[in-house]
Amino acid sequence: MSEIAVTATNITKKFGNFTAINGINLSVPKGSIYGFLGPNGCGKSTTIRMLTGLLSPTEGTVNVLGLDIPQQSEQLRLKIGYMTQKFSLYDDLSVQENLQFIGQIFGMNRSFCNSRIEEQLSIYGLSNLKKQRVSGMSGGQKQRLSLAAATMHKPELLFLDEPTSAVDPENRREFWEQLFDLSDQGTTILVTTHYMDEAERCHRLAIMEAGEMRADDEPEVLMNNMGVNIIEVRAPQLRALKEKLIACKEVRSAAQLGIRLRVLIYQSVADPILWLKTRFPDLAQAELTPARPSLEDVFVSVTGKGRQ
Repeated sequence: MSEIAVTATNITKKFGNFTAINGINLSVPKGSIYGFLGPNGCGKSTTIRMLTGLLSPTEGTVNVLGLDIPQQSEQLRLKIGYMTQKFSLYDDLSVQENLQFIGQIFGMNRSFCNSRIEEQLSIYGLSNLKKQRVSGMSGGQKQRLSLAAATMHKPELLFLDEPTSAVDPENRREFWEQLFDLSDQGTTILVTTHYMDEAERCHRLAIMEAGEMRADDEPEVLMNNMGVNIIEVRAPQLRALKEKLIACKEVRSAAQLGIRLRVLIYQSVADPILWLKTRFPDLAQAELTPARPSLEDVFVSVTGKGRQ
């Protein structure tokens, strides 16, 4: 049996004269969490919809769980779960009634469905809310219910489209712990996000911009292979300093973080701290500190010119 859950080869999607996705290639191992990071409108959701068979690619081929997509989309639907950015369950039904409805859609008999509902309620901390009408639930509770519904039928592959956009950091953190539990049990997960900290949790990550894939690797590898060194500068008049820095060809980007300026300097500069002090004598007495790369640094480095 193949250890690859999703393979996409040179997929392109055009809407009229507009190219939404341009020649993307994917290979997603089974049991992994694979992320798509990028701004709104970059093509993340369109890619997901092609992989599920909801959209047909204009060019290229897609194979998901051994099935050719979109030709075998009907067979695929029983094997996947899908959680959208917008809450899509029924506000007028209770938690239990929503899960019963999902179970009926997947043809579960009453006994198995009821057993599965109790199991999901326990896993996602909803047991005390089973009779609660959904309209009265918090954002975090609705998110847990959405995940419980999407995994009701124990899918082999789970698609999550901006799943944490409407919840607070604590709920996002708990949600990701639940995703790692699913991954550990063998579920393959594809997730789109525009949160840098969230993307860093993925086993592997694609960075997208304007319908194209700019990078694809493990987050740690992406951060270690950026081609820049990062120096944080603590000095007076950071805004004026930033303008001078971004005018230098040796500087990839500069961005202010509180009282520090985070400067990305190409690795062609052998000693970036010495270079800064030599090029800008005012920094001779400033606090200059090497910093660990972040995924935001990677994103700025591989997309556009970055925001200056």
